[in-house]
Amino acid sequence: MYIIFDIGGTKMRIARSRDGHTFDEPTILSTPKDFDDGVAVFVRVARELAAGERISAVAGGIAGPLSRDKRMLINSPHLHGWIEKPFAAAIEQELSAPLRLENDTAVVGLGEAIAGAGQGHAIVAYLSISTGVGGARIVDGKVDVATYGFEPGHQIIDAGGGLALENEPPFPGRTLEAYVSGSSVTERYGKQPYEITDPAFWDRMARLLAFGVNNIIVHWSPSIVVIGGSMMKTVGIPIDRVEAYVNGITHIYPELPPIVHSELGDVGGLHGALALARGTG
Repeated sequence: MYIIFDIGGTKMRIARSRDGHTFDEPTILSTPKDFDDGVAVFVRVARELAAGERISAVAGGIAGPLSRDKRMLINSPHLHGWIEKPFAAAIEQELSAPLRLENDTAVVGLGEAIAGAGQGHAIVAYLSISTGVGGARIVDGKVDVATYGFEPGHQIIDAGGGLALENEPPFPGRTLEAYVSGSSVTERYGKQPYEITDPAFWDRMARLLAFGVNNIIVHWSPSIVVIGGSMMKTVGIPIDRVEAYVNGITHIYPELPPIVHSELGDVGGLHGALALARGTG
């Protein structure tokens, strides 16, 4: 039996898989900001789900870049109390099972590659456009090798400031995350993204995102680009306009990969975690 998880800055999802291919309805809780509290909550839920059965492996994602040995967080905008704390060692000691850990967005990307919108594609570029911007490169059903992980939201897309419009509220940086993330939109406009219904605004966000997607395509050379996250919902960035703008920007290749919306929603990370637990991700 496996215990799989997806620990975000706000919520954590923990589930049980008995057969290694499906998982039960996840338990969803608020993520404690204190590390010791977080471990205690995780262990309690895992033991309840196991109900006395032996746990053969624990696997999942956590919000932030990891140490080179993928045993702990080395940075995190929302889980400051977890940084450089021995998460993997603590869980392994408490549950007497090995733990495989990845960045949470990478695990969602893995889930989309093997069970969602990226199925059948050898190289999947996954982007999450939400409160922040994250992503990962998935190759042949595995998270690609990286020293610390992938941070596509921190790519600079406007070094000279030329993308800013006249009289537009100032951007808090020159990165893709600064231009299209939910937190940036709220900071600049004083509204939650879902409160903005002007199609012209969202078309502009699609154009800005397209510059980042162009960079992803020319750097990672994927066979498909899968984009998810809260900023891509019905009131949000239209993915067809992102694809249209990318087609107008990127001309180096004879054809471009399809750019599609993610399919797995809030459980994408659990699908990826299950692959990690099986040792196939």
